[in-house]
Amino acid sequence: MKLLLSSNGGFVIERGLKLLFDDISKIKLAYITTAGKGNVNKEYLEIHKRLLEKEGYDFEELDIEGKNENELRKLLENKNAIYVEGGNTFYLLKAVRESGFDKVIKELIKKGVPYIGSSAGSYIVCPTIEMATWKPKQKDRFGMTDFTALNLVPFLLTAHYTSEMENILKDKISKTKYQTRILQDGQAVLVEYGNYKLVGNGEEIKL
Repeated sequence: MKLLLSSNGGFVIERGLKLLFDDISKIKLAYITTAGKGNVNKEYLEIHKRLLEKEGYDFEELDIEGKNENELRKLLENKNAIYVEGGNTFYLLKAVRESGFDKVIKELIKKGVPYIGSSAGSYIVCPTIEMATWKPKQKDRFGMTDFTALNLVPFLLTAHYTSEMENILKDKISKTKYQTRILQDGQAVLVEYGNYKLVGNGEEIKL
């Protein structure tokens, strides 16, 4: 199992994918932007698509919402990397469940296809997405009350950490039953066959 769980998409595109592939010309990337549909501001998606093009990646933008398992299997059958972009975590998890993407992505990961997430895309592989509620500014939850996620790693992640988040995170971390890892932009957790390694800029934040 190979996962790259990043705080921000710029890191994934400029550095992260190169940690997973020696030759980026061989990457056939599914770029899943569904989480962005839950955000008012979608400018970052256009920035990241331009960056993918600039870096020379062979990618196809995909939306999992409204699809079913068979449709997703067909769309993803020729891809050798799956990148789930950030946005609204609640919107994304809703689409993941309703489409059957949760089942399909687990099948692909078992076959050795790397999964790459940034922000919301990283959150959904944790046991729950409760950490998406650990923000000073709350996002629309789109009716989601069950925060159970894919449970591919044994910890929760917090993305986009800044020092202003310290107090609220200390409180929330003390109340959760899960381990928590904190990522600043420019950092990711690389998961390879049960090993977890911080990659990127700077030291890991510990609270």
